[in-house]
Amino acid sequence: MIKEIKRFIYNNNLDGYIIPKNDNYFTEYSKINNLAKVTNFTGSAGFALILKNMNYLFVDGRYILQAKDQSGRKFKILEIPYFWPKDLLKIHNYKIGFNPKLFTKITLLKYFENKVKLLPFEINFNNKSEKKINSLFSLNTSITGESSISKINKIRKYMNKNKINYLFISAGENVNWLLNIRGKDLPNSPLINCKLIIPERGKIYLLINLEKIPNFLKKNLKNIILCKESDLLKITSNFRNGNFCIDKNTCSLFEENIISSKFKIARKDDPIYNLKSVKNKIEINNTLKAHIEDGIAVTKFLYWFKFQKNKLTEKIIEKKLLSFRKKSKNFLFSSFDTIAGSGPNGAIIHYKSNNKSNRILNKKDILLIDSGGQYKWGTTDVTRTVSIGKISDNIKNNFTRVLKGHIGVITCNLERKYNGHLIDKLARKHLINVGLNYSHGTGHGVGFFLNVHEGPQSISKNNYVKIKKGMILSNEPGYYLEKKYGIRIENLIYVDRNKKNKLEFKNMTFVPIDIDLINYEMLNKKEKKYLFDYHLDVYSKISKFLNNKEKKWLISLIK
Repeated sequence: MIKEIKRFIYNNNLDGYIIPKNDNYFTEYSKINNLAKVTNFTGSAGFALILKNMNYLFVDGRYILQAKDQSGRKFKILEIPYFWPKDLLKIHNYKIGFNPKLFTKITLLKYFENKVKLLPFEINFNNKSEKKINSLFSLNTSITGESSISKINKIRKYMNKNKINYLFISAGENVNWLLNIRGKDLPNSPLINCKLIIPERGKIYLLINLEKIPNFLKKNLKNIILCKESDLLKITSNFRNGNFCIDKNTCSLFEENIISSKFKIARKDDPIYNLKSVKNKIEINNTLKAHIEDGIAVTKFLYWFKFQKNKLTEKIIEKKLLSFRKKSKNFLFSSFDTIAGSGPNGAIIHYKSNNKSNRILNKKDILLIDSGGQYKWGTTDVTRTVSIGKISDNIKNNFTRVLKGHIGVITCNLERKYNGHLIDKLARKHLINVGLNYSHGTGHGVGFFLNVHEGPQSISKNNYVKIKKGMILSNEPGYYLEKKYGIRIENLIYVDRNKKNKLEFKNMTFVPIDIDLINYEMLNKKEKKYLFDYHLDVYSKISKFLNNKEKKWLISLIK
């Protein structure tokens, strides 16, 4: 594939071509992955720049080891945000080709800062269209807690306040949330690919593959005009002049050019991101129910793992965990590809086993297993680091430092630590004190039966979004020693008010933590009490669904 791209570069008198991970819906997970085709890199974020005589792959700190392993032979691996294409292309007259349907204006500016000449060219990657058409389905208010009409009214109030005549919603996850619809167009998220235009009054316009809408649902979509995905120009041509708001992060340059040919553009963040980040009581309760079912499955798996006497490989472990989840009638599919990294593979933050890397577990190894599920109705994500043999004091001490950071997050004072930037420091403190750290964020937002990763909130160095009641985040500090092992402890947590009406984090995840990896001498009284209370809570929530041996093991962890 690289040869074909270089031939394309020469034939079109270019100096290079840039290839993103995303498809034209800008989703993290997609069935289309041109970056993997070209580079062999399978991580969820990154992009490649192919020049006539050099190939570059840009990834963030989570993926450096993985990228070197998968793509290092043919690509130079560069870590963002420390390197961007603009840092490499010092000559201003470079001509770089790009697909305008796959890049936003803000992304291109970040990458190149107008230092090169960008030319729109589409390369045909021969992506096969799916034969099976996945129909959308609707969710009623007993699941979502709010009607679509109520949500649209909120958006129109925002539009009126900000003097916006038209809003183009280009992020499919936001359309799904707004209309209370879902589907199966993505491998790990229950989404239907679509886009939406909301005028300040009147009917709204849904851009979608019309074959995905069952006839019985069309009757319920009375206030929606159904349009083909390619109808953006046709629709906007019939609108009167006015201000058009687009999402700067998901509206492609191709779409922006169509809209800006007639309208004044307001380039903002889609207001839906903030609205859907705050879950209502029904969404929280439904997500908690999903976590009970997930906690049962993962706890049963951990018991099986701890007392399994047969030789285990990473692939066997992945399949076994999935089999436990499938026992729930409400389980639909995984919320992302399971990470089961043993020994040195655990040091690859977003590791994915393959036939070449699939290891047989050694009793001296620790296993990092990160997985999640999409259930009716909720999204889960949990990581545990576990052992089956005698583990070195060094690993135990580092595991305990990670645990202390994990406890620091869940028990923090949200009245004082009111954003992800401040909370992130608590998670890293005990590692940084001994000169250690980790290269990923401490936590990401999580959707309600949507994407397992969502914003705008996160627990990370550069996130200053205020933490609000109803937000769901992950709490996942870690530590990784290259070619040796990886440690991560992750629960999903949500924000609620306590009896004193103060904001606090509460756990959503009910899965035991491996006490065999803890150096209890490093824990203070508050941390020991948290661990006792947490395991007692896990037991109270899921023990009635366990057999006697599993119960006995689980109760032994309460100490």
